Order: sequence, then C-alpha cells, then structure tokens
Amino acid sequence: MKYLRRMPLYGIERITIEVVSAIACFILVRFLMRIYRLTRETRYLGLPLGFGFLGVSYAFSAFSYSPLFDFPNSGWMQLFVRAFAFLFLAATYYFSKSKKTPKRLWNTTLGVLTVALTTLILLTIISPQISRSDYVIYYIFARVVSLMCLCYISIHALKSTAGQSDPLTIAVPFGYILLAISQYSSLIWVVEASYLALFGGLAFRLAGLAVFIFLSYRTFPRIDKRG
Repeated sequence: MKYLRRMPLYGIERITIEVVSAIACFILVRFLMRIYRLTRETRYLGLPLGFGFLGVSYAFSAFSYSPLFDFPNSGWMQLFVRAFAFLFLAATYYFSKSKKTPKRLWNTTLGVLTVALTTLILLTIISPQISRSDYVIYYIFARVVSLMCLCYISIHALKSTAGQSDPLTIAVPFGYILLAISQYSSLIWVVEASYLALFGGLAFRLAGLAVFIFLSYRTFPRIDKRG
C-alpha cells in the first residue's frame, strides 16, 4: 500500500486501464483458440497470437507505470510487441481471404514475424538507453504501422460483412475501427500533448475490446453447439 500512496492518481488509473486491457485480451485468446482447435488451420492461429501479444504489450505498459517495476526499456518492449500484435492480426485477415493460400506461405510469414519480434525484444534488452527524441520517432512509426494494419483489417472486415444481416457479424469491423481510433488518438497525444486525445484513446481502446468480448460470449456458444 505504501507504493500506491506515493503514486499520483493518474498512475493508478493508467495501471488499472492497462491491466483491464490485458485481461480482456487474454480472455479473447481463450475464445479464439477454439477456432483453431475446431479448424486446425494454421492461418487462424494469428488471431489468438495477435490478441495474446496485444495483452502482453498492455501488461508491459502496466508494469512500466508501477514503481515496483524498474526496467528502463519497458517502453520499447510494449511498443514493439503491440505493433507486431497488429501485424499478426493483419496477416491473419490477409491470408484468410482465400482458402487456396499456400499453407507454407502462411507458416513462413508467421515464422518471420515471430523471429523479427524476438530479435527486437532481445536488442531492446541488451541495447543501451536511447534518447527521448529517438523514442518519439519510433513511437510515431510504430503507431502509424499499427494504424495502417487496423485500417486494413477494418476494411477487410467491412467487405466480409457486406450484405449480412446478423448484427453480431456487423459488429466485428466496429471493434477494429474503435481500436484504430485509439491508435490515431495516441499519435495526437504524442504530437500535440493533448490529454483529451490520451484519455479518449484509452476509452476507445476499452470500448473496442469490450465489443470483442461481447461478440465472443455471444458467438462462441453457438460454435460449440455446432461442433
């Protein structure tokens, strides 16, 4: 409790948001693994991997705001892991467009992304402290990449749901759009130092994850019955 008393209210609130986000992602991983178990298609493995890495990045963020955790490069860790999480999701949606996509190509893509992420994490651990200005540049780059991935996923999901009347299916792109707005708000926060953009982005993130949690609880019981 003495550590909490030393922390500003903002720090406590931010840790809470990051922890809730991480828990939400890990719950989604539990549901999404069912798709892989039912289909045994490795192209669907990117969904649980993507949300799993996303949850890990939020966990790193929570640790970085805690006085109990002293790791100077934690910002880099959550930055790279979060960007790769959205890359995993985008790759999954790209390869899910056609069942004719070679399995070897998807496995190679999955392996390359995993190796690249592992390499960046190792470099982050052993690298010296990097200046604030350099971090901001990489922060903007990672957020732009994440935003582009989410825009692609949103467009792909909108096309997939075109003409469908099921409200649960239509809500899928809505969840990704909320996550995309969250990433855009993060860019505004780092460029303009707008607290409205910061807390607005966090709110959009929680709303997007809430949409996916709701869809999971409503959709997967049907899948289990069919299975």
